[in-house]
Amino acid sequence: MICDLAETYGILDYRALPPLTVAALAAGLRESSRVRMRLSGLSASPDTFLLAAIVDKLSTMIWMQTRDGQRGTNRPASILERLIPKQASDINSFASGEEFELARQSIIQGVKGGP
Repeated sequence: MICDLAETYGILDYRALPPLTVAALAAGLRESSRVRMRLSGLSASPDTFLLAAIVDKLSTMIWMQTRDGQRGTNRPASILERLIPKQASDINSFASGEEFELARQSIIQGVKGGP
């Protein structure tokens, strides 16, 4: 936060300012500021994501003109996918009602049993 406020506003001692003023200034920081990127969990700025998407599309278009592209083999790796952090999915699906009930009971027993 200190670096972002110093870089953007020239404020070196943010503690000398009223908290509401610091909050307003922090809310006005650009999307590529260190604090905003850290809060969003992103590893790069929005501009970098846009450039990576452009490179991915261009490399795919070039690949489509090759023999590999016509055969559907050796597709170029996506740069954008490497930049986006992988998150575990918290969505579960079940094939039947019984399967759902078994999962539900195991969750309930885990909560009742504790850690």
